[in-house]
Amino acid sequence: MDRPHAPACERNREPILQVLRGSLADCRRVLEIGSGTGQHAVHFAAALPQLVWQSSDRAENLPGIRAWLDHAALPNTPAPLEFDVGGRWPEQSFDAIFSANTLHIMAWPEVQQLFARLPAISTDGARLVIYGPFNYHGRYSSDSNAAFDQSLRARGTQMAIRDAAAVDALATAAGFSLLDDVAMPANNRCRVWRRAGR
Repeated sequence: MDRPHAPACERNREPILQVLRGSLADCRRVLEIGSGTGQHAVHFAAALPQLVWQSSDRAENLPGIRAWLDHAALPNTPAPLEFDVGGRWPEQSFDAIFSANTLHIMAWPEVQQLFARLPAISTDGARLVIYGPFNYHGRYSSDSNAAFDQSLRARGTQMAIRDAAAVDALATAAGFSLLDDVAMPANNRCRVWRRAGR
């Protein structure tokens, strides 16, 4: 089958990779939540061969992800997992979790559930890296993000750019502390947290 293609993945993969190189340097098993097309999975797994890159998404996106994984034929990309925040979660543990452009698509109760359940699948000291747009102090960081938020709300009332402080509160409650907040192209951010050890 033809592989799905998202131009945004091509544009943002290198800036994200630079963050991952540093923040995941001592990690070995990554769960990508919401792998989408699968483009990020193969790009990051090829560039970071020390990592086992476990992709995941809802069932309807798995064929496209498999097409990318099969085409790349990398040794560190197992078959994608079916994953829905409100459904069954993986039984494995991971020392890193990555997600790109998902928080503004999920409804806020789903975002809350995502963070609440992260401790069950993450090891002590695990890294959490989330890429996407964020608001700060209840305000948009750019006119383009304001326009993007309006387009999201037109698509679905549950969609919205999330406020960084509100997301940090969820992370803190789950035992993760913010390590870095990196400015990215197109008014996005790459935010990195670390789970506390026992």
